Amino acid sequence: MTVVRAEHERGVTTLALDSPATRNALSAVLVGELADALTRCGKDTDVRAVVLTHTGNTFCAGADLRDPPPPEAFVGLLRRIVELRKPVVARVDGHVRAGGLGLLGACDIAVAGAAASFAFTEVRIGVAPAVISLPLLPRADPRALARYYLTGERFDAAEAVRTGLLTAAGDDADAVLAPVLDGLRRSAPEALAETKALLTAKVLQTFDRDAADLTALSARLFSSAQAREGMTAFLERRDPAWVV
Repeated sequence: MTVVRAEHERGVTTLALDSPATRNALSAVLVGELADALTRCGKDTDVRAVVLTHTGNTFCAGADLRDPPPPEAFVGLLRRIVELRKPVVARVDGHVRAGGLGLLGACDIAVAGAAASFAFTEVRIGVAPAVISLPLLPRADPRALARYYLTGERFDAAEAVRTGLLTAAGDDADAVLAPVLDGLRRSAPEALAETKALLTAKVLQTFDRDAADLTALSARLFSSAQAREGMTAFLERRDPAWVV
C-alpha cells in the first residue's frame, strides 16, 4: 500500500502524504516513497512545480518511533527537495511536529490554513532537532528558533509566518495556495529553475558543511538512554522521568 499519493493538474504535481493512521509520521517507507516521487517529478518535463500536502488532520507528526528512517535517508530527502530544479510548495492544513518542520523548511514556499499548528517536540523525547536544522537555520528567525527548539512549545500559523517557517497563512489553505500556483504556472520553467538555484545556494552550503556532523549527532541521540526513556514515555502516554 502506497503512503504517498500523486495527482497532476496543469503543470503541478501534488504529492500527498497519505498515512493518516500514523499521522503521516516519517517512517522508512514514507521517506523512501516521497524521495522516489520527487525524483520522478524532477525528470518529468510536464511538471512545472510540486505541491507537498497531506491527508488527515496532520501534515507530519515527525519521526515514526516504531519504524524510523536512517538519519542519512531523511537528510537525503531534505536535500532532494532543496535541490529539485522545480519549486516545491508545502500546503498545510493540520498539525506539524518535529521532523515535519524539516520538510517545511526544505520547501521553497510554505502556506497554511487556520487548522495548522506547529511544535519542535524533539527535546521532549530526549533528542534534538539536528538534521532538520540544515534547511531551517538558514531560513528562519534565530531567536524564534531558540525559543521553540528549547521549549517544545506549540505555536500557530500566524507565529510560523512571523518566524519565517511559513510564507503565508489564512483561514483557507487552498485560498492562500491559489495565487502561488497561478504565479508558478505563468513562469518560464528554466527561469524558475535558475531562480530557485539562486535562492537555495546558501541552504545547500549548509548541507555541504554540516550534514555529516548533524547526521552523526542525530544517530547518537536517538540511541541514547534519554531518548529510549523519552520515546517509551511518549508511546506509553506518560511523562518521561526527567519532568519536574
